[in-house]
Amino acid sequence: MTVNAAKPAKKKIHWFRRDWRLYVMLILPVAFYLIFCYKPMAGIMLAFQKYNPVVGMWGSKFIGMKNFEDVMKLADFKPALVNTLWLNLLGLIAGFPVPIVLAIMLNELKAIKFKKVSQTLLYLPHFLSWIIIGGMVLQIFAPRTGVINALLMKWGWIDKSIPFLTDGPHWQGTYTFIGVWQSMGWGTILYLSAITGINMELFEAAKIDGANKMQQIWHVTLPGIRSTIAVLLILNIGQMMNISFDRPFILKNAQVRDYCDVLSTFVYRIGIEKAQYARATAIGLFQSLVGLVLISSANFTIKRLGEEGIW
Repeated sequence: MTVNAAKPAKKKIHWFRRDWRLYVMLILPVAFYLIFCYKPMAGIMLAFQKYNPVVGMWGSKFIGMKNFEDVMKLADFKPALVNTLWLNLLGLIAGFPVPIVLAIMLNELKAIKFKKVSQTLLYLPHFLSWIIIGGMVLQIFAPRTGVINALLMKWGWIDKSIPFLTDGPHWQGTYTFIGVWQSMGWGTILYLSAITGINMELFEAAKIDGANKMQQIWHVTLPGIRSTIAVLLILNIGQMMNISFDRPFILKNAQVRDYCDVLSTFVYRIGIEKAQYARATAIGLFQSLVGLVLISSANFTIKRLGEEGIW
């Protein structure tokens, strides 16, 4: 028994001596996650406390679920929650298929130079700051001075300007369109890499069987990237409760406040402007728990349908 127990220990020592450089390289990412991801999780305690900055987190009074109850009674909470879910749902419906279509189109392009230029133009918006994008949106979609309204009125296609940024439903449509445009290039990269992993012999076999281009896409390309589609769909559903702060904050204005106020801007007002840190933490914890339920449910459903989940 002692000899058998010693063998795994010797193997571990052998692996460490052989791959010690890899273990050393692993120190930095592990330290990053411990310091910036796991250590701040202690702050969750604020959601259950009557936080007092003078005595700090460890000296503040424990009040249980009262912060959650108080937050949900606030008049702005329900509209912010509904707007968050609705805008994320619009983004999922409008934005999820676009990278798939673009990846298939780029994969079918034969002109290499045109393909590279197209890829660059599609990826570029992902690296732009939302401050820059916000300025572009104002120049393009402004009610009177925007490029689109100016051209449409000049050509006589409309009698009055379209309120892209000043009417609630129009603002939500513009918000969704800008989000799809900004993120579609990054998603295209993921699907392109999945398509390149498909065995080319499958396409050759489909050609021999007489399949045209659309039939090859339907019966070879899409089934080949089905697992990638399933994983990314699960991750997108898991993010339904989370919404970036930058985009709604940059694109919002007073005329559409009822449509653009989301949980991230709500947390900003509660936590930063009003210094109610405990309530802001409660909202963040609520988002995380609901997100966990959503991603677990989506993963369970996808696996029941016969696909591989994320765990």
